[in-house]
Amino acid sequence: MKFLFDFFPVLLFFIAFYIPEDPKVGILLATAVAIVASIVQVGIYWLKFRRVETLHLITLSLILLLGGATLLLQDERFIKWKPTAVNWLFAVVFLGSQLIGGKNLLQRIMGGNVSLPDLVWARLNLSWVAFFIVLGLANLYVAYNFDTATWVNFKLFGLMGLTLVFVLGQAVYMARYIGQAEDTKE
Repeated sequence: MKFLFDFFPVLLFFIAFYIPEDPKVGILLATAVAIVASIVQVGIYWLKFRRVETLHLITLSLILLLGGATLLLQDERFIKWKPTAVNWLFAVVFLGSQLIGGKNLLQRIMGGNVSLPDLVWARLNLSWVAFFIVLGLANLYVAYNFDTATWVNFKLFGLMGLTLVFVLGQAVYMARYIGQAEDTKE
């Protein structure tokens, strides 16, 4: 259920893009819908839990900034930069967590449920850094080399599909080490 809640602004963006026949109108409508959906998402989460998740705030801030610029300037390039901005921001956060503190971000998130050697945690975390950088580059490549409809489809299906494949690969890698003591060296 949480996945659907986190995903619904993207899904509404996708649906709204295809309502008008003109892609130039569609991207503006989709951007406006995504802005409203993100505001509603954060509001609902706040009302239910009396807190807001960092991911929702980052996404809301970027959609307000880049989506607002798209609507104000009638220039779709800004909204097309959003997935890259989000992914590269995540890459910076994951990399920073590798360098600061005793545990990286991935270990902090999953370490309570999964026991892995420190070296494996480091590799997994750095692989996420690389993955987020690649996703950002892939988004820019599609945004600047294909039409808007192709980019919208890539944003929904391509980025999600790549993420699913990456997560499955991570799970296979982790399975080899689950349960080993954290001080175990390879």
